[in-house]
Amino acid sequence: MNFLELVKQRYSCRDYQAKAVEQEKLDYIMECVRMAPSAVNKQPWKFHFVTDEADKAKLLTCYRRDWLASAPMYIICSVLHDEEWVRFDGKPHGNIDIAIAVEHLCLAATEHGLATCWVCNFDAAQCKELFALPESEEPAVIIPIGYAADEMKDKKRKEMSAIC
Repeated sequence: MNFLELVKQRYSCRDYQAKAVEQEKLDYIMECVRMAPSAVNKQPWKFHFVTDEADKAKLLTCYRRDWLASAPMYIICSVLHDEEWVRFDGKPHGNIDIAIAVEHLCLAATEHGLATCWVCNFDAAQCKELFALPESEEPAVIIPIGYAADEMKDKKRKEMSAIC
């Protein structure tokens, strides 16, 4: 499939099958993440895999939505603020870098028949505390990942003339 077809297939899944994600697929996805570009190639990120039931229960307290509990695993995607590049005017680029890496993750997952959803509306401070993340590490995104149990809905996007 070409890139545009892949992009059109990726969607925000909100219902997952119980089937586990195969390690070889996860390895491929994370290699795609590793190859993602970042400012000055600093790669100021860390990814934590949440697969056991106790850790899943902890994570679900940070974002209380029934649909999220259906995922077989989660990836906590964090910015390492002590490693991010900062532009001359003081603008840090860690949030930009993590966004690039996470979208690589989501597209690679889609390529391998897996579904994902960006979850940014969660209690990041609670997540940091529950998973004992270092001071300079900020959880930015939670990605549930697995096999979809729902169907993709029509995507609503602006017309090309509205963005170019």
